[in-house]
Amino acid sequence: MAMEVATPAPAPITSPERNIVLAPPSVKATVETHHKKNRIQVSNTKKPLFFYVNLAKRYMQQHNEVELSALGMAITTVVTISEILKNNGLATQKKVLTSTVVMKDETKGKMVQKAKASIEIVLGKSDKFDSLVPHVTSGKTPEEVAKAVPEAAIEAHEEAAATKA
Repeated sequence: MAMEVATPAPAPITSPERNIVLAPPSVKATVETHHKKNRIQVSNTKKPLFFYVNLAKRYMQQHNEVELSALGMAITTVVTISEILKNNGLATQKKVLTSTVVMKDETKGKMVQKAKASIEIVLGKSDKFDSLVPHVTSGKTPEEVAKAVPEAAIEAHEEAAATKA
């Protein structure tokens, strides 16, 4: 599935003070496809809500800010994550960007264009963040920590089963 960002046609310029130079579409595409280390692409079907909340906390510890992004139905999940972090005094909202993404999907032999809403929310550390969230010094990335938790639970369960037998 290829993704394109839909950009509206520029309005006619009627006065000289509105003269704005826009970057060509090829430049915009390169900027938007660049992978950021502090970006979390949220899905509402793959992981539980608090997985993303905890991951966002770790990203803020490492990078001082986190960018949450989502398409379509996952937008509500991103907004909820953002509100949880802000209401708990962990984050401040720096930027909100909404747009429409045009997706080309080839189903049953013909091309279909679908427009999906997208959102990006950038959150920064609040002044109280460091006092509220304990610092992790394990040296592991948030992905490694998230993966290690289920593995440790399985190992503990297997050890408990072995000692009972």
